[in-house]
Parts: sequence; structure tokens; C-alpha cells
Amino acid sequence: MATQMRILSLIPVLFIFFRSSVAKGGATYNVQSFGARPNGRSDCTRAFLNAWAAACASSQPSTVYVPQGRYLIGAAAFWGQTCRSRHITLQIDGTLVAPSDYNVIGHTGNWLKFESVNGLSIIGGTLDGQGSGLWNCKNHGRNCPIGATSLGIYNSNNVMVYGLRSVNSQLFHMIVYGCRNVNLIGVTISAPGNSPNTDGIHIQSSSGVTIMKSNIGTGDDCISIGPGSSNLRIQDCKCGPGHGISIGSLGSNFNEPGVQNVTVKSVTFVGTQNGVRIKTWAKPSNGFVRGVLYQHLTMNDVQNPIIIDQKYCPSGGGCPNSAASVKISDVTYQDIHGTSATQVAVNFECSKMNPCKGISLQDVQLSFRNQAAVSSCVNAGGSSFGLVEPTSCFRGRN
Repeated sequence: MATQMRILSLIPVLFIFFRSSVAKGGATYNVQSFGARPNGRSDCTRAFLNAWAAACASSQPSTVYVPQGRYLIGAAAFWGQTCRSRHITLQIDGTLVAPSDYNVIGHTGNWLKFESVNGLSIIGGTLDGQGSGLWNCKNHGRNCPIGATSLGIYNSNNVMVYGLRSVNSQLFHMIVYGCRNVNLIGVTISAPGNSPNTDGIHIQSSSGVTIMKSNIGTGDDCISIGPGSSNLRIQDCKCGPGHGISIGSLGSNFNEPGVQNVTVKSVTFVGTQNGVRIKTWAKPSNGFVRGVLYQHLTMNDVQNPIIIDQKYCPSGGGCPNSAASVKISDVTYQDIHGTSATQVAVNFECSKMNPCKGISLQDVQLSFRNQAAVSSCVNAGGSSFGLVEPTSCFRGRN
């Protein structure tokens, strides 16, 4: 965590360095020099891949530069296993545009994929996933492809994403999977509230991930945290529309790594389905959630401001009915205030087999339509400190 804080303090300096490096430091490869045309109609996929290959082969830190304009790109994978360059910066001053026909990339999983890159910065620019056609297909129950995540970062270390804007992704906007030391700073993510499966940022099997000073509005989770994630920090962000910040869903598999050491601090939720949520399936699992701190949060008309749901089943039918065995412990809610759109503002529905333990409510003030809200506890043990409204439903201390 100390390393993350040092990085946060250096963000302005790092940004200036990355910007100036395009003009002064290292080798720069302009995608237009490789045939990319900024008209939004000509396929630039090969030009971008060739520019990446040249930067990758450089013996010094290098930059792939994307000037202003709109660049049409199909599914592209940028590999780092054989790179000589110790650090590659993708500096985007323009907009990268996905094909308008969702079938072109809808079966690929990822639109822009970075795999096994050690030392990567993505600075500025816009990714336009043009996902509305696929959303319309899904919302009308047609035979549709799953869709493509706009930006996937896999099995990579020492990554900085700064000032990037992602709009209208077909599926998730960003995925961080199997990574170490990733910082996403000043990111803007935007999709309509009714766009299906357009999670903002999904983190899984990764550690040392920081998301800071970002504005996320989607049709699904603003940020979702999957199995095997640890040492995460989410700070100074805004979420809405969307389904809130979720740990999970967890417990879909028996042998599943847990989630631990997560801090969500100084986040504002506006009109979201949930605020901070932990969700697990009602299935046998050896997974766990522990060491979570939710601090200095503001809820504005949020349906479920604080919720633990260990009977998660979004389909509403054919739900598993085994006792959830994901173990949830040491979760602190501190200085959380604002308004709930439903009367139950605090809802802990935990596992009968493994009740939630060590839940702490400290200085929580949530109201419902200018009246008292209520809390609900099932198989949950914990303590409350200071002014807690709605009144804690814990039965004694645990």
C-alpha cells in the first residue's frame, strides 16, 4: 500500500514526463507513418500493429503516437513477450473507433488487447466502442454475440493508464487480469444506464491496482472485483449510472482464490442500483473476502447503499440454493452518508454456513426520502460505533 501511495503522489510528474517524452525522449513511431488515415473509415489495424512492432523492437523506451483524428481499428492484440524496449507509451491525441458492425469484433472477446507487456503507459485519447447496435440486439432477445471488451490488459506489470476516455463499449470497457502494479488515473467511462454488461473496470487475479480520480457511468458495475484480487485502492471517483462498486460475483467455482485488502475511499454514487456491494453465489466454495475498508462515501438516491448478498442470482430463476460458503470477514464501513432510494439502506444477507464476521459500521448516516431508513441482518455479526443511522441490526458484538 505504501508503494501505491508513493505512485499517487508522483502522478502529476509522471504525466508531464510521459507527455514530454513523445517530443523529446526515446523513439517515437507515428501511426500515420505506417499508413494510418485519420478519416474514421479506412482500416488502420495493420498500421497500428506495425507501429507497435517497431516500438517493441526498439532498444530504448519508445512511444507509439496517435495524432488527432478518428482511426478505424478492428480487433488488435499488442504482445510484449519479445519486446526489447523496456517501456512503451501509447500516446493518443485522437479517437480509436471500433467497426460499426458489431459482428466484426463481437466474437473476439477483446477489441484492443495488451498481453504480457512489462512497462506500459496509455495516455489520453478516446476509445469509441460503438456498442449501441449490439446493446439493441441483446435488449430485444436476438441471437447476438457476447461482445468485445474495449481495452483488455492481461498478464502485464507496471502499467499506467492516464486520462483515457472510453465510450459505448460493446461489453466491459476495461479489464485488468493477471497483472501487478497497475494505475488507472483520470479515466472517464461512459455508456447509457440501460446498456447491458457494460461494466466500467473489471479487476481479476491482480494485485497492486489503483483507480483514482475517475468518472464512471455504465449499464452495469462501475467497478467489479473478481477472484484472486488483492491490494486494491479505489479513491476520489464518481459512479453513476450503474450498479455500483462490487466485489464479486464470487463463489461460482469451489476452488476459487479470495479477495483481500481492498480500500474504497472518497467515492460518490449518484442514482446507482447499488453503492458498495459484496455478492456471492449460494454454492459451496473455499473462496473468501477479508480486509475491506469503505471510507468517506457519499450516496445520492442509491437503491442499495450498503449490501452484502450471498444469494446472488441475477437471472431470477434456476438459482442455486446451497448455503453459500464464501467466507466474509473484517469489512469496515466508515463515514458513509447520503440518501437511499429504498427503505432498507443497509442489507447484510450472509451465509448460514459461514456467517459474516467482523463487520464494522462507524459513523454511517443514511436516510430514505427524508425519513428514517432501516437495516436488515441475516447471519451477520459485527459492531457499530458513533452515530449509525439506520440503527445497526447486529445482535451483540462479533
